[in-house]
Amino acid sequence: MPSNQNRDNFIDKAFTVIAESIVKIMPIAEKEKKAYIYYRDGLAAQNNGDYSEALEYYKESLLLEENKIDRGETLKNMAIIYMSNGEEDLSIETYEKALEENPKQPSCLKNIGLIYEKRGRYAEQNGDLDQRDIWFDKAAEVWSKAVRLYPGGYLDIENWLKNSGRSSIDIYL
Repeated sequence: MPSNQNRDNFIDKAFTVIAESIVKIMPIAEKEKKAYIYYRDGLAAQNNGDYSEALEYYKESLLLEENKIDRGETLKNMAIIYMSNGEEDLSIETYEKALEENPKQPSCLKNIGLIYEKRGRYAEQNGDLDQRDIWFDKAAEVWSKAVRLYPGGYLDIENWLKNSGRSSIDIYL
């Protein structure tokens, strides 16, 4: 094993030990602690590319987690996995659930828009300009919301909105 991997494994293990120690002494309910541990394990599995394991941990976390912001974050991570796996409809559905839990997640809106924009490009490549416009308009709608939540955070999207003629003046307020 290369030395970088040894160091990374050591850091991961050290972080896990420290995180577990902190969780044990945190003044929160046992249920919340378990939810966090499942979430953390899901994140570790996701970072290691084991998406099916990550999804299982995230699902367990959701069964226990009551905090809407934490639930939204877990759902967002699940949607990222679905998106990576090419399950775009499931990804959109999961991003929307994440937004129901925590509407102030511009990255969810950004990623939904990426899927819509991709579908618009495919429609354009296939010569279906009406479908292209429908998908691009949907992308513009969610991206406008993302830009309002995170001004200056998505300059490429702001440029796309301007260049495509789909920006509205209130985005920049």
